[in-house]
Amino acid sequence: MNIYLSGPLFTQAERRWNRDLARELEARIAGARVLLPQDFKVGSSYNNPKDFPHIFRACMDALGEADAVVAVLDGPDVDSGTALELGVAYERGIPIIGVRTDFRESQDRGVNLVIAGACTTLLREMSFGEDVGQLARDLAGKIVAALKRKDDA
Repeated sequence: MNIYLSGPLFTQAERRWNRDLARELEARIAGARVLLPQDFKVGSSYNNPKDFPHIFRACMDALGEADAVVAVLDGPDVDSGTALELGVAYERGIPIIGVRTDFRESQDRGVNLVIAGACTTLLREMSFGEDVGQLARDLAGKIVAALKRKDDA
């Protein structure tokens, strides 16, 4: 099973958190492989503008391989790349599990109502605990349930 992890990936903290969450999910869901867009590069380049079309294509191709998308919805507004990836996944009928650890409020369960509406399910787990393992356990349950609902449909 391929899980595409969509979320901010620009700071060391974001990249490390993404990697920790991916590792935890792979440990908790048998056969899971988490696809991390932060690892997509051309040669040794992550941020060369001439490679951006290839990196974009890698993201779209990986979404095409995804059985589920985990979308990190933290921040005062959802990351713009995440918003696009959510739209693509939604249109392709890929289950989307939104996760928000940010305790700030917004329109619908802490996020924009259109973003919340695109999610198959939304997990809100406040950041105060700082326990990525517990978050991964809760998230793994949501992923498995969303895939089961899709299979049963």
